[in-house]
Amino acid sequence: MPLSVRAVAACLLLVAVVASAGPVRKVQIGYCARLNEIDAAKAAGFDYVELRTSEIAALSAEDFEKLVAKLKRIELPAPVTYLFIPGSIKLTGPKIDKQQQMEYVTRAFDRVSRLGARVITFGSGAARQIPDGFSKQEAFNQLVEFCKRIAPEARAKKLTIAIEPQRRQECNVINSVAEALELVAAVNDSAIQLMVDFYHLSEEKEDAAVIIKARKHIRHLHIANPVGRVVPLNRDGYDYAPFFENLRKIGYEGRINVETGAPGVSSEAPQSIAFLRAAFSQ
Repeated sequence: MPLSVRAVAACLLLVAVVASAGPVRKVQIGYCARLNEIDAAKAAGFDYVELRTSEIAALSAEDFEKLVAKLKRIELPAPVTYLFIPGSIKLTGPKIDKQQQMEYVTRAFDRVSRLGARVITFGSGAARQIPDGFSKQEAFNQLVEFCKRIAPEARAKKLTIAIEPQRRQECNVINSVAEALELVAAVNDSAIQLMVDFYHLSEEKEDAAVIIKARKHIRHLHIANPVGRVVPLNRDGYDYAPFFENLRKIGYEGRINVETGAPGVSSEAPQSIAFLRAAFSQ
């Protein structure tokens, strides 16, 4: 039986609506890896790998070219890097060396951008740790100045620096998402944004509702089960619900990385990947 003109028009309208909506997007699941864990991360089924900025910057020219070739050969993207500034380069205190900072940053930016990175997470607790007796306000100002100084370099390489709040046991400055937002606001540059690590958020007992406040600035996420800082496997392992509920509220469609306290890609990685995918779709 032939379709009526009205039915045909309705079908065409439906097709147009679906087409205009574009492809369904999903959050990508990655793994924070050492260079010697790349193959294991690929085999585990992660969408991408998040490599250590400082490890990449320390490679010889020959070894770096091998890394570029390897990631291309195994078709594993590296859109994000972490461990930005090594502890040997101080960002706060009376003995900072701006020339040393910039020489390292320039080298790091050149290399990670060649790998295809677009985001660098900025935790670097040892580098930003405030020395005993040094003014916390002055240290904060130093971090603001550092971020303002590297922002143009980041933009030139199409990179975003995502400030990572860290628990007090690892760093004595920028311990909460709220404090990280203060730093982002003080720098006031599109290249300096925010990442949220569920482990640190939980350790600092910060309300997950802060995600709503930070929604415009969140560019990346890390996660681990805070009980032992291990791979998150299921909803019964910890109370993840408020975290994912708020991420769904803001329509987060970026990336999330599994980052645990011990090296080595867990055999439980496929279960973790499935859990995280489900958490964003509920």
